[in-house]
This record gives sequence, structure tokens and C-alpha cells, in this order.
Amino acid sequence: MKNPEEVLLRETIRDLFSLVKQRSAKKTKNEESVLREHIRSLIRIELLNEAGVPDGDPAPHKSTGINVLEDLLKKIIPTIEDDFKLLTTDEDQRKSYRAHIINATINALRPVEANNEAGEDDPGLNEEDELEEKLTIKVGGGDSDLDKFIDINPDDTDAEDEEEKEVDPRDEFGIEGEDTTGRNMAFTTFKKIQNQIIDAYDLLSNAEDQELFIDYLVANLKLYFDKFEDEMSPSIEEPSNQAYDTAKEDQPEEGGEEDLQLQEEIIFEF
Repeated sequence: MKNPEEVLLRETIRDLFSLVKQRSAKKTKNEESVLREHIRSLIRIELLNEAGVPDGDPAPHKSTGINVLEDLLKKIIPTIEDDFKLLTTDEDQRKSYRAHIINATINALRPVEANNEAGEDDPGLNEEDELEEKLTIKVGGGDSDLDKFIDINPDDTDAEDEEEKEVDPRDEFGIEGEDTTGRNMAFTTFKKIQNQIIDAYDLLSNAEDQELFIDYLVANLKLYFDKFEDEMSPSIEEPSNQAYDTAKEDQPEEGGEEDLQLQEEIIFEF
């Protein structure tokens, strides 16, 4: 029969060994989380530095486009984050949400960008061109002829209009092959933030500011999506090494005499 003091000692050693392992795993996990956040911070700082923003300078940025973008991100990122983090069933939903938001943002700014470029290139009509245009309209009949048109197939027109009304706007918004739940959530989110994005971009008339705004808007959306995805990860995989793997393979089932001896050897080796 074993000495009660010896049994108590072995149980204490086992508890200490378990505690050491738990603290070591927790410390490693925390250090990796800190490292991830530090890397993201460095990336954001590098992006701002490339745009001419001094690190740690509380003054406005050198680029008006970046100033306007920073103000916009403060408004739209909380909305995006809240909706993104509702998608918890699987990763495909979040990937779809991310792709649709970025794609919709780029598509929303293309017409505004094109209109700005057209406005700069259009010199306007001189008096001679205006006179020629008026004569062409008068000779050709103009819009007044359209009012005289008699539609002999009104039912067909109504049917076509009805078909157009039945098109789901989410289908037009969607990207083929992407998860529809993520698409639907992105559609709802983008309706909230679309006007804010367009209004912010429309403030800028300088070509360099416009280019920086679009480039850094897309880059920051991707970075924030990476950040949100990391925050939603259920766990961070614990790093290991060869010494631990070897000891784990040689370790017998819990409760055996050899198990206690191995634990004692590991502890006293420290």
C-alpha cells in the first residue's frame, strides 16, 4: 500500500505539470495575437507614409484625398463590421460579403470618375454649333413627334415592364458563384454606405487626390476585413516543437506509473 504522503505528492506534481502547460499555451497564444496586431499596425503606417503622412503626426495629412478618406472610414467601417460579424455560419458567407462590398465600391465610383473626366474634356458648344443643333432638331421633327406615336400593342409593353419589375436587385448586385447569404447582407450594407462613399469622392477634383482616395479606400477595406476575420477566428493554433512532439508520443495513458515518472523528470529538469 502506498504512503498517503507519497500519493499526495504525486497528485500535487501532476497538478503543477498541468498548470505549467496551460500557462505556456496561454502565453504563446497571447504573444501571437499581439504580433498579428503589431503587423497590421505596421502595414497601416506604411500605407499612410506612402501617401505622405508622417508617423504619429496629429496634424492633417498632406493629401486632401487621404483626409477625406479617413473621415469616410470613420463613418462606414463600424457599419461594415457590425454586418460582417453577423455572418457566423461559415467562412464562405464572409468571403462573399467581402467580395461584394469591394466590388460594389469600385463599381459605384466608376461613373463618378467617368463624369469628372468627361466634364474636364468637354469644351462646350460655341454659338455656331448650337445653331446647327437647333436646325437639325427642327428639320428632323424633334421630341414633339414622339408625343404623336400610337402604341398598337400596349399589352406587350406592359408585360415587358412587368418582367423588368420582377428582377431582384440583389441578383444584379451579385457576383456569380459567390454565396448568396453573404451577397444579401452586403447588398443591405452597401445601401447604407453607398451615398457616403460617392459624396466623399465627389468632394475631390484633383486627379492625384482622386487616385489616392480610390486606391487607399480599397486597400483599407481589405485590411479591415482581414482584421475582422482574425477577430472571429475561434482559436489560434498553438505552435509546437520537436522536443514536445517526441515527449508527447512517448507519453503513456494518463494515470499510469510511467506517466508520473515522465512528469517528474520534466519538472525537475527545469
